[in-house]
Amino acid sequence: MNIKLMALAVSLLSSAVLLSTEAVRAQTGSPPDVSATRPAKTPPEQTSTPNASPPATTTETTGQNNQDATVKQMNEDEKRKVETKGK
Repeated sequence: MNIKLMALAVSLLSSAVLLSTEAVRAQTGSPPDVSATRPAKTPPEQTSTPNASPPATTTETTGQNNQDATVKQMNEDEKRKVETKGK
């Protein structure tokens, strides 16, 4: 048991010494070079190519075509329920 206690003490002391030397080293480090790159004052311009097609309107679908008649009827029924009763 005495050996374990001694090993623990040595381990803690060596950790404390290493941590204190790292802290001193961090405080005395040299500042970055004068030529170090800095963030831009203004953000870069858009680099992606915009889509040539016009934006979708509220009456225009964005990919879904011809809904099934039963599904369409069910959706309309639910819309009416929400309008009259609420959610």
